[in-house]
Amino acid sequence: MEQRKNFSGKPIISQLLNFIPRELVYRTAASHQANRYTKTFKTYDHLITLLYSVLSNCTSLRELSTAMLACEGKLNHLGIAYFPKRSTLSDANNRRSQKVFADIYYALLKNYRGLLSDSCPKKDVPDKLFIVDSSTVMLFSDVLKGVGRNPFNGKKKGGLKIHTLMQSSEDIPCLVNLTAAAQHDQTFLSQLKLPADSWLVFDKGYTDYHYYAALTAKDNFFVTRQRENAVYETVEELPIPDNAPDELLKDEHIHIVKEELKLCLRRVAWWDAKRNKCFEFITNNFEVPAETIAAIYKQRWQIELLFKRLKQNFSLQYFLGDSPNAIMIQVWVCLIAHLLLKIIQIQAKRKWAFSNLTALVRYHLMSYIRLFDFLKDPYSSFEKLSSKRIQQPQLFPT
Repeated sequence: MEQRKNFSGKPIISQLLNFIPRELVYRTAASHQANRYTKTFKTYDHLITLLYSVLSNCTSLRELSTAMLACEGKLNHLGIAYFPKRSTLSDANNRRSQKVFADIYYALLKNYRGLLSDSCPKKDVPDKLFIVDSSTVMLFSDVLKGVGRNPFNGKKKGGLKIHTLMQSSEDIPCLVNLTAAAQHDQTFLSQLKLPADSWLVFDKGYTDYHYYAALTAKDNFFVTRQRENAVYETVEELPIPDNAPDELLKDEHIHIVKEELKLCLRRVAWWDAKRNKCFEFITNNFEVPAETIAAIYKQRWQIELLFKRLKQNFSLQYFLGDSPNAIMIQVWVCLIAHLLLKIIQIQAKRKWAFSNLTALVRYHLMSYIRLFDFLKDPYSSFEKLSSKRIQQPQLFPT
């Protein structure tokens, strides 16, 4: 009988868990005393169980418990002795701090940061380019305070805001803060610690003139859009080169005075023909060309694609608990799963879309398939089988 090359002795989820060193989880749990007063369901068991839930897209504790019960014979591949009961998992989500899973994510990111860096940076995009933005996850109950006023009829829904900082070359969140949706985006700026000569891109929701001055004092640059009601004074119009693109409408030096603060900034007016709209960018850099300023701000869309990947490929519509701690734990586990799949996507020798890779892992989570061999050439076995003539046995041999 012909031997299949893609089959292995481990299911796909076990191959994913090889990227999570157990000592890393044990060390992080010990620093938080996360296993204190716990006999069986340790932090590692908790993490693996929630990773199974996120990757298989389970939407409730009952669904997760039933799915793991059906795979009880394969639990040894996950490194856990037994499947948890619903009450055990619910108590762990409420009792074990979400900070443990946050530190596990940051430790994994530090461990694999060298694999995530893009060796081919994009044109007109600095190497140390950081993007900051936030995304809101709506909740069915008002566990975390949502945005807006209370409705006259019905019950107000809650919301979780994911404040995110990512480096463009890594395409992975490097700093995350989970808060109620009602918290303003500007509060996240005080947590940012950027290296010197970095670029920071953000939208108009992060307008803070004092923070602009702080970035300039630390030799960092920023690019953002100007608000429509911004008050400024034009000092001089900067010369536009002859080879400048037609989209460049204006390049000028402006002053913004806010109480006792005076900012010397650069304002670039750029015409977008696709949207039939004029965009006005402001920055504290006067050296790079104006088209580079527009290209840097265009790179801000990268973080929107990040939020799209997280919300479309992981279960961020249904949560396994109704407490803020349980909700935040599930978000951190989604970020860990996203990090693992990005590592596999980068290491695969064939180009795979992230959504296709996630679907493959989800549908064959417990299948015995050698993942990287399949990702390298998924059609090899099929072509080998389909190219052979099938010998149909004769019903009445002569």
